[in-house]
Amino acid sequence: MISCSKEQGCTDIDATNFSETAQEDDGSCGYKGRNIIWYGKTTAEKLVADGATTLTYYVEGSVVGSSAASVYWTGSPNCGIDGSVTISKDLGNVKSKSFSYSVKDQTGYEYFVGTLNFSANTCEAIELIW
Repeated sequence: MISCSKEQGCTDIDATNFSETAQEDDGSCGYKGRNIIWYGKTTAEKLVADGATTLTYYVEGSVVGSSAASVYWTGSPNCGIDGSVTISKDLGNVKSKSFSYSVKDQTGYEYFVGTLNFSANTCEAIELIW
């Protein structure tokens, strides 16, 4: 008797554990997504005029980065670029997931609050406007 079994594994190309040799999906796929938070010159000028010098970025209450309030971008930067606030999140076995975020200045004043939507194998750019 000869058995022809198909190799199982993750067959979703967007997953972190995608298997090129898997012929049948076994439900083990895992996903990660990224967001980058940025703002332009006008927002930077308004933050500095309001007394902000340093901004701290939080996702689900945990610090994920910081920057000088005066530092801005002239357009949406790419995820992971030096000096950016890029957040990577493990999405588990789902392809998209939302997380809360906030941005506070050096005194703890909260300038921005909202929801970041992460999608598998992508980088979403979020512009802060104030």
